[in-house]
Amino acid sequence: MKLIRTEDAVGSVLCHDITQIIPGVVKDAVFRKGHVVTEEDIPVLLSVGKEHLYVWEKQEGMLHENDAAEVLRQVCQGEYMKASEAKEGKIELTAEEDGLLKIDRDKLNAVNAMGQMVLASRHGDFPVKKGDKIVGMRVVPLIIEEEKMNRVKEICGEEPVFQILPFRKMKAGIIATGSEVYRGRIEDKFTPVVKAKLEECGVEVIGHVLCDDNAEMTTGAINDWLEKGADMVVCTGGMSVDPDDRTPLAIRNASDEVVTYGAPVLPGAMFMLAYKKRKDSDTVDIPIVGLPGCVMYSKRTIFDLVLPRIVAGEHLSAEDFSMLGEGGLCLNCKVCTYPNCGFGK
Repeated sequence: MKLIRTEDAVGSVLCHDITQIIPGVVKDAVFRKGHVVTEEDIPVLLSVGKEHLYVWEKQEGMLHENDAAEVLRQVCQGEYMKASEAKEGKIELTAEEDGLLKIDRDKLNAVNAMGQMVLASRHGDFPVKKGDKIVGMRVVPLIIEEEKMNRVKEICGEEPVFQILPFRKMKAGIIATGSEVYRGRIEDKFTPVVKAKLEECGVEVIGHVLCDDNAEMTTGAINDWLEKGADMVVCTGGMSVDPDDRTPLAIRNASDEVVTYGAPVLPGAMFMLAYKKRKDSDTVDIPIVGLPGCVMYSKRTIFDLVLPRIVAGEHLSAEDFSMLGEGGLCLNCKVCTYPNCGFGK
């Protein structure tokens, strides 16, 4: 570092905090270590008695923390995100659209493993709303080797570390199965719960029907909803392995691809997901979902983990479900704080 006249400090980087003291009003740093001095700062610095300043001498091949943070922003920021201004080597990204947050975890871990830089984010594969904070990033030292930041660019490549998949406008049909509901012996309490969860993700429910414990009848109802333009069909009830639970068979008969019947999540182990080809297309992307009874009475279940990903347009695989085991146990807390808890993480 070197000592220079304050009037000559424009563009220089401060080596220490500059404290301002106004008796009875404030005693705080008016400028922080690492601040880049501007023309407007000069009168303020002089007013706190700083006629000379210790500043960093610029070195070839070294970057100031704010410039290095800008490199991190470039490799991290995807679409539908807004970046804060670099301040004390830190930048934050916030969501500008409701959607699903996706994170390239290999890149995230590789950057953090390099040392001297930090990417701290919320969990991926969870929904975010406009204005939600996504990630904070910064470099640790005041100056850092430019070569190291170039290495970050190489690791991360062209695709950003963080992306938001906006929620799609979808239409869903609901099928409630069970002879007890179909014959009016008990009230259908499942459909209102499912409808509320779908609407929570912006899905339009175009209607619901009741079916007996009959696989052919349920398959026919699924096909009816597809003919009516449903982008998703949700079947409730009859999902266990009991002989008279026929909903899984009905879903298999109506679908072109079965992803899973069963998942390492409690509540929600008997969940089923399949896909159907879109009419006049080779695209297999219409989800057919089978919901076990726990979705009706448990506050949060596997449906809460999977539905946002479906609405964001992800085509889920068997591996996506097998990875849900760690964090797949809901603790049924007296006061539910989901998604600010460990469920699904």
